[in-house]
Amino acid sequence: MRTVIAGGHGQIALRLERLLAGRGDEVAGLIRRPEQADDLREAGAEPVVCDLESASVEEVARHLQGADAAVFAAGAGPGSGVDRKDAVDRAAAVLFADAAERADVRRFVLVSSMGADVEPPPDMDPVFAAYLRAKGAAEEDLRRRVNLDWTILRPGRLTDEPGTGEVELAARTGRADIPRDDVAAVLLALLDDPRTVRVTLELIGGPTPVDQAVAALAAEATEVPD
Repeated sequence: MRTVIAGGHGQIALRLERLLAGRGDEVAGLIRRPEQADDLREAGAEPVVCDLESASVEEVARHLQGADAAVFAAGAGPGSGVDRKDAVDRAAAVLFADAAERADVRRFVLVSSMGADVEPPPDMDPVFAAYLRAKGAAEEDLRRRVNLDWTILRPGRLTDEPGTGEVELAARTGRADIPRDDVAAVLLALLDDPRTVRVTLELIGGPTPVDQAVAALAAEATEVPD
């Protein structure tokens, strides 16, 4: 399988790249800065310099040609303002989905955020509120697309603790922490299971091994009522 990851130098993306490359898959990561390339190579990924804030749909689609899956794991990051939250967390996600359709890459996974489905409270920090609104708009755009087999994943509060390999994965989980290692492991399992398409999932640490958690959701999604 060949997977192209937007935001290829992000902490979750680098972990996912290592997992994909470690089992012999091809993986490419889109990055903004050439100096990030060595980190991707070390992870086993092909670095592709492409700024999603300025690239055209045609340019991004060229990088997606021949891919089996696309993962949007980009984000404006800490220290960015309201405008960049919209430019990256919404507009770049929409552009990447447009490019996936143009390149006939059906499998598409969006890394989103808990809270993206509700209007932020008035007293929330305005930059974080803009981030959640941007993620929510990217989700809504993706749900309207009939030419993509999409999955939306909303992790809880991300940590750098070692992964446990055990999670809670459901339409609603409540808020809790989740190691980035385990987010990457869940993304890998979601990519592998075609039954997990057109669902929005929340993810936190929990008691269930990753493969079992994804398999249970996939089985539930394909159950036929009596």
